Amino acid sequence: MRYITHIHLEGGRRLEHIALVRWREGLMTGTSTRQQMVEWIDDGGDARVQALPVDARVEVVNARPPYLRSVPNGSLFDNLLSLPEF
Repeated sequence: MRYITHIHLEGGRRLEHIALVRWREGLMTGTSTRQQMVEWIDDGGDARVQALPVDARVEVVNARPPYLRSVPNGSLFDNLLSLPEF
């Protein structure tokens, strides 16, 4: 399971504008483009955002181009857009 820890926005402040994500998986860390993360999830990868009350799963929105969003988990805030930026 990969936890997305940071986002990089380009051209706006909405989910569609997430261009890069930083993540950690166990002791590994990395940076992926939106497209790389989309492909990883589409290939069966499990990405999440650590949040309360429970972690939020990240899914791919089938748009042109595809983008990422977190599945609602009872939080009042958007889990992806509330992450620190880099």
